[in-house]
Amino acid sequence: MRRLLLVVTLALLAGCTAAPDDADDPAPSTARWQPEPGVEWQWQLSGRLDPTVDVPVYDIDGFDHPESTVTDLHRRGRKVICYLSTGAWEDFRPDAGDFPEALLGKGNGWKGERWLDIRRTDVLEPLMAERLDMCEEKGFDAVEPDNMDGYLNDTGFPLTAAHQLRYNRLIARLAHGRGLAVGLKNDLPQIPQLVRDFDFAVNEQCAQYGECEETTPFIEAGKAVFHVEYELPLDRFCPEARRLKLSSMLKKYELGVWRRAC
Repeated sequence: MRRLLLVVTLALLAGCTAAPDDADDPAPSTARWQPEPGVEWQWQLSGRLDPTVDVPVYDIDGFDHPESTVTDLHRRGRKVICYLSTGAWEDFRPDAGDFPEALLGKGNGWKGERWLDIRRTDVLEPLMAERLDMCEEKGFDAVEPDNMDGYLNDTGFPLTAAHQLRYNRLIARLAHGRGLAVGLKNDLPQIPQLVRDFDFAVNEQCAQYGECEETTPFIEAGKAVFHVEYELPLDRFCPEARRLKLSSMLKKYELGVWRRAC
């Protein structure tokens, strides 16, 4: 009897002290859009938006487009993904001044962008919650959080894989709490740990670096992998992309209107 009481007590304590990273999604998956493997898409982050590409999914910049753009795409039968940078600071965003200087690390290779110290979730959580509120208020169906693999880069901070898992799961929970689907951007090494937390994946250049097989946990879970290449011709990556059921296309680095799908 004493042993049973001890087991029950330990179980209760474990439940009370469970890490927030392991909390259940606040919104059931049935309430969210779930893109399936192989679905076609358009990813346009620059230039005047062309809403006429005949694909069921659009991925566009969340700050640059008003609610009316999302509404128009919905009228055309599209699902719409809200692109945000959640792992890097951008000096051209309207909320750039809300980020303390201490959270800003080294540049990430793009003009005006610096890595964020994702360990500081106490500061970043409310900032990212406001950005996701914007996506929800504009009517987006999902969010693509970018720069989600800082621990693999020279950020200026001693980031670890554990820090990245914690932060990525935080972003997923914030999105799900607003009824938004959420994609895992790159971060291939952590796919096995994160596939249950995310509704789809977005990958750049896995064919060029021989890494596309690493995205298969998403496909096996019935979740789309939205994939782009920039430097390989279509005949170099499309056969494998079709075999793996990836949603693949060739784009230019500026991510304008131009696209060539597999």
